[in-house]
Amino acid sequence: MIKKEELKLTQEWDKTFPKSDKVVHSKVTFINRYGITLAGDMYVPKNAEDKLPAIAVCGPFGAVKEQCSGLYAQTMAERGFLTIAFDPSFTGESGGTPRYMASPDINTEDFMAAVDFLSLNDKVDPERIGIIGICGWGGMAVNTAALDTRIKATVASTMYDMTRVNAKGYFDSEDSEEARFEKKKSMCAQRLEDLKNGEYKLGGGVIDPLPDDAPYFVKDYHDYYKTDRGFHSRSLNSNGGWNVIGCQSFINQPILKYSNEIRSAVMIMHGDKAHSCYFGKDAYADMIKDSKYTDNKELLIIEGASHTDLYDGGKDKVIPFDKLESFFTKYLK
Repeated sequence: MIKKEELKLTQEWDKTFPKSDKVVHSKVTFINRYGITLAGDMYVPKNAEDKLPAIAVCGPFGAVKEQCSGLYAQTMAERGFLTIAFDPSFTGESGGTPRYMASPDINTEDFMAAVDFLSLNDKVDPERIGIIGICGWGGMAVNTAALDTRIKATVASTMYDMTRVNAKGYFDSEDSEEARFEKKKSMCAQRLEDLKNGEYKLGGGVIDPLPDDAPYFVKDYHDYYKTDRGFHSRSLNSNGGWNVIGCQSFINQPILKYSNEIRSAVMIMHGDKAHSCYFGKDAYADMIKDSKYTDNKELLIIEGASHTDLYDGGKDKVIPFDKLESFFTKYLK
């Protein structure tokens, strides 16, 4: 028998964005195929009557549903979609132990479990389900779209390919057998230290205080995760970060292998000032290369936007919600 774990869910509004009076918000839980119970926030348009198109939202990597994914979910609910923003396994209010771990397989399954939940919801039309992944969860969203035929439309916002960055470093600067060997060697040594110490060492969240010589993208992250703009007490990036060994398997398990076989609609959107923009451009190129399904694929480059501008809009409110609405309306007909 499939049993859900009992989770302790915060009932008061504790998001980094204001509550909308246009939607009904509630807490939900659902289970993935590994038996891990996931926690989500569901947003339903007020006065909705017919079965609705639905969207599941997750990300960024190291964030929680009270941050950007919740903002995306609530805003899309204001525009007529039933949405959920959820915490992935081992993080936030979701279950799974040990905490602060990540897995290309389990995290892809988290998205599929969200699609399960939406498909069985009485308010949802199961033939009209989409997903949005932000940052590292953008790559996971595209990976899920390649696996889950129930998904009709996918948006990857300011995406990372987490397997690529773990295996090759930022901007592929560590793309050598020697660099990967030293990285794996260090993590294997850390595994034994963790077992000896009886706890997992954290790798650290976004650096604070910020050094004067920090790269611009580190300053970008600090401006979101470490300030009133986006800080949250359960966010990994706002606090102690992932376990040092939390992403070890990413080094050896590339995702997006069959992205050019995705038949459903996919839009990858990125700011041209984002340090991560190469992930989105390359993922789009790989997705359409030798593909029979290019007519419903799109790369949207947003002029002047940095990586975290697509978390909450930044000072210029650059998230193209009108475009998101038209994209999902078209493909979740």
